[in-house]
Amino acid sequence: MNGVLAGRTVLELGSMIAAPFATHILQQLGAKVIKIEPPGGETTRRLVRGGPSGTYIAYNRGKSSICLNLQTEDGSRIFSDLVAGADIVLHNLSPSAARKMKVTFEDCEAIRPGIVFCHIKGYGPGPQSEEIASNPIAEAATGVMFANRSTGKPSRLGPSYHDQFAGCYAVIGVLSALLDPDASAERRNIQLGLYETGLHIAARELVGVQLKSQITGNPEQEPSPEFSMPGYGAYETSDDRWIYLVMLTDEHWRKFCLAARIELDPELATLRQRRKHRPVVEDIVAGAVKDKSYEALSATLAAAGVGFTEVLSGDKVLDVEQAQNPPKYTKVPFASFTFDAPDFPVSAAASPEGREAPPPLLGEHTVTLLRQSGYSEEAIAELLAVGAVSDASDDGDLWNTKIERLAVAR
Repeated sequence: MNGVLAGRTVLELGSMIAAPFATHILQQLGAKVIKIEPPGGETTRRLVRGGPSGTYIAYNRGKSSICLNLQTEDGSRIFSDLVAGADIVLHNLSPSAARKMKVTFEDCEAIRPGIVFCHIKGYGPGPQSEEIASNPIAEAATGVMFANRSTGKPSRLGPSYHDQFAGCYAVIGVLSALLDPDASAERRNIQLGLYETGLHIAARELVGVQLKSQITGNPEQEPSPEFSMPGYGAYETSDDRWIYLVMLTDEHWRKFCLAARIELDPELATLRQRRKHRPVVEDIVAGAVKDKSYEALSATLAAAGVGFTEVLSGDKVLDVEQAQNPPKYTKVPFASFTFDAPDFPVSAAASPEGREAPPPLLGEHTVTLLRQSGYSEEAIAELLAVGAVSDASDDGDLWNTKIERLAVAR
């Protein structure tokens, strides 16, 4: 089965998460993705003990890598040759860097009329459009960080969800342009801000604050369900495992009591009553959970139709049957290791092509892509010699593990 984007070529100039995540999805949908990297490679190649991070491995598999110095005349010319054969250009360079290296919509449209272009940047149109923003800045500017206070101080969520949401929105924009055979230049020139992405993600909370303001006169933050619903959250079982319960409604409460063999108290039948007696409810739930092993409790909860799951650490997530049957991930070899990399979840639209291919070494496909662009062996050798391009070094020990093992042995 071919993916819906089979036959399409994407040029990615991406670093960290947003752009590589977007092109990862496009690759899983069948597109050929050429990752254009500067000398030294993109940032995530050097984040873990001097080697690639989980981000790089997870979101760059199946891509080709060409290492170009776009600040040279030769590098810029090669980029133009690649644009001429591409359908989509997607990057998250800063606005000033994009102009300096001639990676703007106008530059690419002049080379390849009709191209679909997507620039994921810090801010969309507005007074801050030239400023740089990253995932935590988007969280801080859109209200997410203000509400997340695990230690009393506003802090980031942890995972870079805004980057990944922006990547998803970028894919939606690209697909919408591809679906329109008469797409205007305006539709094909997709400018997407992390800030604007954050606003859309936070729409529920921002509208909730307005609702409270208009009802009560106070701009109160809408509490998360976990803090506003007694019995909603993580509780520890007798065998020291954690179970997460979802109790939003009175029916949820009734089913939980039935499964946990708790006598229904008419004074706690409604959410309003349970909120009024929150400490009592929390004690009841925590006690009922602590009285049983996880396996025993989960069996009764499942039979009663209660929403729950185990709170798992990252090393155990892919060990559960739901993740393994059928497999929701692909085994990907890279360097001297093998990784279980989760796949794009819409399998009907995805392609198996390249799914098991490892992420590329820096410049691994430089020579191949130059040959395909019509460069002679002599010309390629000259480009390598002057540093306009680089090819991969065949280094299977990207994290210097051999050096560490030798040090331990000594």
